Amino acid sequence: MFSIASSAGSIRPVRTLARMWLGAPLWRRILLGLALGAVAGLILGERAAELKWIGDLFVRLIRMLVTPLVFVTVAAGVAAMSDPARLGSVGLRTIVLYFGLMLIGAALGLAIGALIQPGAGIDLAGVVPTPVGKAQPIADTLMNIVPINPVAALAGGDILAVIFFALLIGGALLAAGEEGRPLRTLLDSSSAVLLLIVRFVMELAPLGVFALIAWVMGTSGPAAFVSIFRLAFCVLLGAAFQTLVIHGGMLRLLARVPVLPFFRDIADAIVVAFSTSSSAATLPVALRVAQRNLGVGSAVASTVLPLGVTLSMDGTAMYVGLLATFSAQVFGVTLGFADYLAIMGVTALVALGTAPVPSASLFLLAAVLSVIGLGPEQTALIVGFILPFDRPLDMIRTVPNCTSDLSVAVAVARMEGDLDLDTYKARPIE
Repeated sequence: MFSIASSAGSIRPVRTLARMWLGAPLWRRILLGLALGAVAGLILGERAAELKWIGDLFVRLIRMLVTPLVFVTVAAGVAAMSDPARLGSVGLRTIVLYFGLMLIGAALGLAIGALIQPGAGIDLAGVVPTPVGKAQPIADTLMNIVPINPVAALAGGDILAVIFFALLIGGALLAAGEEGRPLRTLLDSSSAVLLLIVRFVMELAPLGVFALIAWVMGTSGPAAFVSIFRLAFCVLLGAAFQTLVIHGGMLRLLARVPVLPFFRDIADAIVVAFSTSSSAATLPVALRVAQRNLGVGSAVASTVLPLGVTLSMDGTAMYVGLLATFSAQVFGVTLGFADYLAIMGVTALVALGTAPVPSASLFLLAAVLSVIGLGPEQTALIVGFILPFDRPLDMIRTVPNCTSDLSVAVAVARMEGDLDLDTYKARPIE
């Protein structure tokens, strides 16, 4: 009798703690995981690398959902549009906003680099060059959007090709009317189920974020920022300006909605973007946040956000523009007004082809630096200098990529009359 009562008494505190943990908003649990991970990384040092597999497992769980979720949500979203002309309106507005924001991002990176001059006085002696391959030509990027084999594109996770095929399926369902209803119903059900799986996976986010932050802090730590303090400061300044001023300003001026609810309600997506450094890994969370917390209609969210995975790279454009001025300062190249315009244009174009994975932007530098006369050998030196410190910098610049996607989704939904303002202004659903 005593042992049974004792056992029950010992279980009650565990149940109470479990209820308290699960009852707390997810973003608070993720931030707690982030803070504890930073402390653990500082304490464990290099041994924190042993925790990385936990974070990698979490990222794999999310990325497992990306390709099927993109296909199902894009196809279902297009099919849900009552007017076929609306698809063109949503797509055009989305592409114009994304490309415009990337041009602004590239200009911002150039401006910050010119003002602060992070490359002045940098000595590359002793740096091990890291050769990079040539950037894929724009023509090839556009050609690869059309998949030769849609099934292979789905299996290989070729997001742009998957989006293209899903747009065709959705458009055909829209034109088919009643004959396409069974498939539309299947896609809607599949989308709901996949988003529910995202919710289950996100319960592991605090643990995954803890492990990833511990690994980064233990292997790179504050020393990574001290070593390249000026460049890190420029990246942080640029990302903050993009997120708060540019994206916040677009919400206020273009979407005509208050800014504070937006930043309050997207905490889950921001923390996942920061900890994983991957726009692709953030997509499932962003879709859930946009619809549940921000009130963006499913048709708009499922069109705008998947496109943003590959077409919206604000943080990348800002970073590559900044690295262009950094490189020019390191090698003593004087940039004129025409050079700045050329860098802006090329940066925005190559950002379109950036893979939504960590550190991918570094390998597009060759195309940008060639504009100002820097060859492969000089590019390899710059990449060799940056690469050891790039992970924490990548974490910072992935945040504006995420806020860009979500702010454009809100703006397009507002312009299309598909934004629920009551949901947008209300506190997030947990």
